[in-house]
Amino acid sequence: MTAQAPSSVQRRAAHWTLSVPVQSTLYVSLCTLILWTVYFTTYPPIHDQVHSLRHHTGLVSCH
Repeated sequence: MTAQAPSSVQRRAAHWTLSVPVQSTLYVSLCTLILWTVYFTTYPPIHDQVHSLRHHTGLVSCH
């Protein structure tokens, strides 16, 4: 079996996927998702550890 050269569509898709703006967007989205999950979790061990941080950053008011 011989290896085929990637088509221009595959090359463009790979180039677009690995581009800096796409990577930056994915990185920022992942960081935002992680922060949102930590800030607004109701899981007691995590909630208790970040409780004071939540209130000091002004993002979450006291409950």
